[in-house]
Amino acid sequence: MALPPTIPTSFVPRSAAAAAQRFRADFSSTFGFLAYAILGVAFVLALIVFFYGRILSATQSSKDAALAKVEAMIDPATVANFVRLRDRLNSGTALLGEHAAFSRFFTLLGTLLPSNVRFTSLHLSLDNTGKARLEGAGVAKSFNALAAVSTAFAGDGRVKDAIFSNIVVNTNDSSVSFALAATLDQELVTFTP
Repeated sequence: MALPPTIPTSFVPRSAAAAAQRFRADFSSTFGFLAYAILGVAFVLALIVFFYGRILSATQSSKDAALAKVEAMIDPATVANFVRLRDRLNSGTALLGEHAAFSRFFTLLGTLLPSNVRFTSLHLSLDNTGKARLEGAGVAKSFNALAAVSTAFAGDGRVKDAIFSNIVVNTNDSSVSFALAATLDQELVTFTP
């Protein structure tokens, strides 16, 4: 009886080295597949970056053209007027920042001075540091009225270092003439709109 042709008549057993080699071949094919996948992803990303760069380049050129068109429409005389206006506003701000306004001081005098005390002369000045100085002379109806002014100045605190000097009592009507020297708080002379 003859054996069917599919059954071998002899065989050689495979060695263990051949089995290990087959496993290594499987590992390298997996590694190759991963390498091709990474290469494919990198290629797709490169295409995306390339086309995005082209889109940005086209957008930039259209924006540059629009900017050039708008720049061509700008009138140099209008720009010069705006620059001149800005310079004038800056100068006005600087002038107002350095401007002394004594209206607050006079309002304070109107509220602190009793009606029986008046100034006959008043000199207000600013020194180099911007500190306001008050020098004046006046007449009070009595010494008590003058003391009330001194107390009012001390209580308010914005008229500082008030020194009353040259106090002379008039014997006819008991009125008191005086001289005043003081410094003023900066908020009393600072201009505020």
